Amino acid sequence: MKIFSCTKCGNLLYFENVTCTQCGASLGFLPDSMRLTALESAGGNEWQASGTEQRYRMCANYSRHAVCNWMVKAGTDLDFCEACSLNRTIPDLSVEKHRKLWRTLETEKRRLIYSLLNFDLPVVSRKQDPAGLAFDFLADEPARFSERGRVMTGHNQGLITINIAEADPAERERMRNQMAEAYRTILGHFRHESGHYYWDRLIRDTDRLQPFRDLFGDDRIDYSKSLEKHYHDGPPADWQQRFVSAYASSHPWEDWAESWAHYLHMVDTLETAYQYGLAIRPVVVSANARSAEHDFNAYGERDFEVLIEHWFPLTFALNSLNRSMGHRHAYPFVLAPAAIDKLRFVHRVIWETVQHQR
Repeated sequence: MKIFSCTKCGNLLYFENVTCTQCGASLGFLPDSMRLTALESAGGNEWQASGTEQRYRMCANYSRHAVCNWMVKAGTDLDFCEACSLNRTIPDLSVEKHRKLWRTLETEKRRLIYSLLNFDLPVVSRKQDPAGLAFDFLADEPARFSERGRVMTGHNQGLITINIAEADPAERERMRNQMAEAYRTILGHFRHESGHYYWDRLIRDTDRLQPFRDLFGDDRIDYSKSLEKHYHDGPPADWQQRFVSAYASSHPWEDWAESWAHYLHMVDTLETAYQYGLAIRPVVVSANARSAEHDFNAYGERDFEVLIEHWFPLTFALNSLNRSMGHRHAYPFVLAPAAIDKLRFVHRVIWETVQHQR
């Protein structure tokens, strides 16, 4: 994720900011130029992006509900920004706690959309295309949040459903422990479920299907039975030698989705490190240890080997910093060669898609 600066005063800004804390300027993110900018009132409900003649309106979820900070070009009949237009169902806002949970979900969803737009991947709403993408944010009523409860986080033919209880840190941690997961985040869910959507678009009916099967396994294996077996028996004893996570071992579709999510984690974290000017040069005794300098654009890097060479020393540093503060590892993963091959495949699919579109 990039860091931004106020176009009026130069103050440091973050992706979620709606107001500059130094000069008080109203802020808006412009998905057409991927910029967070100061806004100047242009009369009525229109705003002018600082330093440009272009006029915008606030996304309806910005102006009405304060859960978004993205803008929509003036002169269109659109109410919602590129991210919010993907919503099919939002939580019942008459329930007091739902607005806070929804705001958290929208923040993490925009981070996903930021990555997809940065890659120039197709992001199309179901309102425009029946094969497009949509989100349902639903609550269990009145049952307690459960992985096998009434609302299942998942993907079905372009519709991504998220149980809003995932936005409650206590509930999410309870589920993480119950499922014996090393890692569970809202952004991780969004990235994982988007992986299923892009499998349908970029793998299923293409000449990539056989290379996918050669690497990930046969997707025609019964999905429901595979998941039942996984939840009943657990992952195979050697899963760490072949998969990025234990859940990835349950079925080739989940292996792809976990690998896709992991790749997005990797690239976005590398961009953040670059934006902060981090250079990772571990002090080590072994001559074989990896070191890497952060001098590249992760989203624009076509050579997967360069990404990996930057990734490993950065994760070592992240984990060491967390342990120094008494926290568990920020990056609780070990990437075996087979898992890296799958990440390399994800990288190739994305770049082939981008090149084809251009």
